[in-house]
Amino acid sequence: MKTSSNLNGQTTDRPGTTGTPHAMGVSMELVLERMCVMRRIFRQMFGIPDYERYLAHAAVRHPDAPVLSRRDFCAQAIERKYGKSGPRCC
Repeated sequence: MKTSSNLNGQTTDRPGTTGTPHAMGVSMELVLERMCVMRRIFRQMFGIPDYERYLAHAAVRHPDAPVLSRRDFCAQAIERKYGKSGPRCC
């Protein structure tokens, strides 16, 4: 039987669980949370509009204003990025 240690330095004697988040002492919620953070970071890096972030911002900063649908939000983001009046280098 293999003995492996998790992130807290504790050892486990469970066969076949080496390398899984649970065997390393990491909860699945933490793994999913970190994946969501990475997704947001990649979206920001590549300029992909983040509708969930927009909804959170609108709820906090503009609670009485109507929110855009996902389709309208994406269309507005594309127009802002590539429209004639938007920031362009050429």
